[in-house]
Amino acid sequence: MRVAVSIVLSDDERATLVKWSKGRATPARLVLRAKIVLAAADGMQNKDIAAMLGTTRKTVGEWRSRFAVARCPGLEKDAPRGGRPATRRDDVARKIIEATTQTKPTAGTHWSTRTLAKKLGVSRAMVHRVWQANQLKPHMTKTFKLSNDPRFVEKLVDVVGLYLNPPERALVLSCDEKSQIQALDRTQKGLPLRPGRCGTMTHDYKRNGTTTLFAAIELAEGRLIAECMPRHRHQEWLKFLKKIDADTPADLDLHLIVDNYATHKHPKVQRWLARHPRFHVHFIPTSSSWLNLVERWFREITDKCLRRGTFLNVRNLIDAIMAFIDEHNANPKTFVWTAKVDDILEKTRRARAVLNKTPSA
Repeated sequence: MRVAVSIVLSDDERATLVKWSKGRATPARLVLRAKIVLAAADGMQNKDIAAMLGTTRKTVGEWRSRFAVARCPGLEKDAPRGGRPATRRDDVARKIIEATTQTKPTAGTHWSTRTLAKKLGVSRAMVHRVWQANQLKPHMTKTFKLSNDPRFVEKLVDVVGLYLNPPERALVLSCDEKSQIQALDRTQKGLPLRPGRCGTMTHDYKRNGTTTLFAAIELAEGRLIAECMPRHRHQEWLKFLKKIDADTPADLDLHLIVDNYATHKHPKVQRWLARHPRFHVHFIPTSSSWLNLVERWFREITDKCLRRGTFLNVRNLIDAIMAFIDEHNANPKTFVWTAKVDDILEKTRRARAVLNKTPSA
């Protein structure tokens, strides 16, 4: 009578197999193989493992033996199979790649597997395999923007210097406005979250007005100074500057990092700043909102408070915003800037070099 090979696992191997057996993103075939080996290591017979996992004794014996020889790496990849090597795909792969990356369909912006297959006279499955092998995803796109500010380097050095080496006896505040925040109410009640089902909300909504959130995050401790106002003009910006002045220690200089919105450079604003010398305004380069850390906090409030919120009116919206800010200030956390100027400039140079040699899309 044949006896199945005995399986003894090291701690690292067991940890790896348990991870594979429970991984939600792990391929199903690897999950099954990991469960087979774990059961074998627990002393179970092949017939019992097959019954428990709903597979065959032959499959269990095969992967038990494979693991005994090749260990974990042997489970990840199938053994080489016989048969005639694939030559058809190799012949047309170059044509598929060239057509995907260098051409467009007559009446469209990008190829699909079906349209390209029809164009080249090959199967849709072949196009899919070539795309997958070369990590081509024509249906996806990313947005980007390189700053053309002639003073880009100067402004970058100034702002990053404040992040990495803030001045003594001063506060650094990252400031901006989140304008046109809508008080949206859904047209029907959504279904609540429950096991096996995510929460729901209608795709359409009622508009109940808007507000603008003026916010400044103090980067040493992460405390927020904020106020909601109905409009987004230099008058409101001046009012917010006065609030910052009142809510910060009078003996400290204030370094404000702001974008290039015209409101921030209005003559009346400039005259007010001249009368308050403890304010020092630092402008980020144009098209560089990623350099203003308060934008990172705006993402927080959008994701956690606004996007899925239901607001019957503007007052309801403002109350929700201020409650979120109060919660943040009760246990403030700041954002730590780590990127160095040289690294940013090198990345910018590489991006611009690629952009300049790439034909217009």
